[in-house]
Amino acid sequence: MIQAVIVDDEIKALQSLTWELTNFSDEINVVASFTNPNEALAYLEKHTPDCLFLDIEMPTMDGFQFIRKLTNKSFPVVITTAYNQYALKAIKSQALDYLLKPIDTDDLEETIVKIKKYHSKNFSVENLEMALLNYNSRAVHKRITLNTDGKLLFLESNEILYAESDGNYSTIFLSDGQKIVLTKKLKEVNELLPSDSFFRIHNSYIINLNKIKEFLKTDGYVVLKSNHKIPVSRQKKSDFLDML
Repeated sequence: MIQAVIVDDEIKALQSLTWELTNFSDEINVVASFTNPNEALAYLEKHTPDCLFLDIEMPTMDGFQFIRKLTNKSFPVVITTAYNQYALKAIKSQALDYLLKPIDTDDLEETIVKIKKYHSKNFSVENLEMALLNYNSRAVHKRITLNTDGKLLFLESNEILYAESDGNYSTIFLSDGQKIVLTKKLKEVNELLPSDSFFRIHNSYIINLNKIKEFLKTDGYVVLKSNHKIPVSRQKKSDFLDML
């Protein structure tokens, strides 16, 4: 059984990951968890787990500082974070994997497989770099469930170009040309989409940030890879540029 340690300064996030790990599989056991990174470092000087699940955004010491201070580096580290911009830095820190919160069950299953391979000496540096360089597919390709026409429709978020409001209805436009009409306001649709890859650019539109081809600043339009032109409202322009 995999013996895991978790370090996360947010108690709710720590409890959530502990629950996910212990309830997901009988192959992993959380032997210790810490909200204080210094206490975790002291513990890891005397104990060697099979894996460390480490948050990045911590106020007193971020995850990368934590890794540098580790004296015992004989176990793999899995980065856990709500932010998707740390993957390349994770590679440089020799992290085994990179999990984006909220953690997807399929991603967690893949991580457990990697931990096993690491301990069976079958995990190469090339495997590690490829896994982390492909992390973006996790952020972009989250599965979304939509209730429409009396059925549940499962979509990968990378299939969606944009969503458009029509009063109490919304239309989702897909990369393959399909349109899905929902009896939901755009605000409700926005809550279903991953906030790291979708942005409400206008009162009437939400776009997939990964589908942008051009931003026409003077005209106030975004051009998607599908060549759809979507207006950017003045109120949203500043926040939109921050997202980019």
